[in-house]
Amino acid sequence: MVKKDAKKVVDKQASDSSDSFDAGSFVKGTREELSKVVWPSRQQLISESAAVILMVGVSATLIYLVDKLFGWASRQVF
Repeated sequence: MVKKDAKKVVDKQASDSSDSFDAGSFVKGTREELSKVVWPSRQQLISESAAVILMVGVSATLIYLVDKLFGWASRQVF
């Protein structure tokens, strides 16, 4: 049963790929997919953006400090 369904999907994809591009169908499909998206609220967007910016800042600072430490250590050795 699964193989038959998979074969139908592959056959449909093969027949779709041989057709020319249809802009109307593309736009319709895009709108359908965008309607399935769960968009964040304004508060959620702001708090998650702040968390990302904070983590990027912390990571950059940590990398900077480690780089300075290794630079200092290499100057001591060489």
